[in-house]
Amino acid sequence: MPTVPTHAAVAVSFGTLFPRASVPRRWWIVGATLAIVPDLDVIGFRFGVPYGDFLGHRGFTHSLTFAALLALLGLRAAIEGGRRSAVWTYLFVAAASHGILDALTDGGLGVALLSPFDTRRYFFPVRPIEVSPIGVTGFFAQGGAAVVASELIWVWLPAVATAALGGFFIQRPGRVARPRVDG
Repeated sequence: MPTVPTHAAVAVSFGTLFPRASVPRRWWIVGATLAIVPDLDVIGFRFGVPYGDFLGHRGFTHSLTFAALLALLGLRAAIEGGRRSAVWTYLFVAAASHGILDALTDGGLGVALLSPFDTRRYFFPVRPIEVSPIGVTGFFAQGGAAVVASELIWVWLPAVATAALGGFFIQRPGRVARPRVDG
């Protein structure tokens, strides 16, 4: 899995792709939170839930169905401002980005993207992102620097580029160049 800050950053970068009137910036915090929520499934390890189970790590909580449900819950929890359909779409994309990023990593048992309809776990054919160890101690003991370097190249650079383009072209829609007046 990518690190928690990386999941949140991707969600925020997607927020720039929606006009402010449709998805106000305060929703970006909700989107970043929903992008992190799927990894709460690691709590299952403490209760003996095996990794490969339906509710195990990268199982149902990493699916597109779960992302849709999270988006509905997020929308219901704080629907003030914005257009409901645009906000739901943003929240869905933010939450779904978690499983998609995980399917781009080079470790684990795959991601149950289509659960509960198909519980098989998938990876994408190209898996350039170094998988992050689970837990803080594992991260620092097992080569966290390589994970961060991988994420900088494969996730953060595209996220920053997306945010910059979204910020320039979408967040400032009324920006018009004024003619220069000499003299």
